[in-house]
Amino acid sequence: MTTNTKIYAGSSHPELANDISRASHIPLGEITLSRFDNRESRVCIKDAPAQTAVIVQSLSIPVDHHLIEMLLIIDALKRLGTREIILVIPWLGYSKQDKVFRPGEPLSVKVIANCIQTLPINEIITMDLHNPAIGGFFDIPIHNCPAQSLILEYCNSHLPTKSLIVVAPDAGAIKNSTQVAGKLDVPIAYLNKSRNLESGEVVITDSSRPVDGLDVLIVDDLIATGSTIISAARFLKSRGAKSVTVAVTHHLQIKGIQEKIDASDISQCIITDSVQTPQQLSPKITVLPCAGLLAQTLLPMIK
Repeated sequence: MTTNTKIYAGSSHPELANDISRASHIPLGEITLSRFDNRESRVCIKDAPAQTAVIVQSLSIPVDHHLIEMLLIIDALKRLGTREIILVIPWLGYSKQDKVFRPGEPLSVKVIANCIQTLPINEIITMDLHNPAIGGFFDIPIHNCPAQSLILEYCNSHLPTKSLIVVAPDAGAIKNSTQVAGKLDVPIAYLNKSRNLESGEVVITDSSRPVDGLDVLIVDDLIATGSTIISAARFLKSRGAKSVTVAVTHHLQIKGIQEKIDASDISQCIITDSVQTPQQLSPKITVLPCAGLLAQTLLPMIK
């Protein structure tokens, strides 16, 4: 006997799968995830198959392991007779590799898209793709959920909007930053920067308008090494900013980055839980739950 729909949690973020289950009232399926002695992934579905299966797996560190594990879960479900599979991939790993930056490099995120699509997937839900054009690498429907509503709700309640200015840290963040500034009804500034492709060093050269005496909100899609936002915060404080708050969708939880943020000029860092957060969080970190947003996107897909 099959049930209509079940949610299966990959190992990258089981807490988020539980939260989506509660928000959507879709039960969790039973799955065992482990590794063989040679470190290969091992997957076993333990319950009766569902007609529709939802797999929740952020492609976070260790990215390659989580990718392979997700593919194995898909195959296991299809072999049991699941008819429809929806992937919830809040953070799509390899998204930063969305261009061929230097000769000899692959177009990595397209390779990942092709890899996922070798298996019979019906739809994908993700959040704030690093580049919206990445959606064009997929031949199946992909739903790119913006976390902007979560960030706006928090900022309206907790930030001093009368002295606030939104700052876009680079060209890629201008569109979202402009939207956030408009909805908060505050001014916006743009930073110009240059990056050395060999060393990764980021240098801020100037700002489009003064920030002296203002509370700054930097809006971006992710924190990886933190070089962009830490350099931006240092530059803005040197120009007289009263405080610097950073709001991003994805904190990739790279080792050592939290210590860098704690020692930086960043006053507060607002993130979602698209990637599993450590148990011991820095006092600078505020986590906005994204399960409700993902459940709202998921439910209309369930037949």
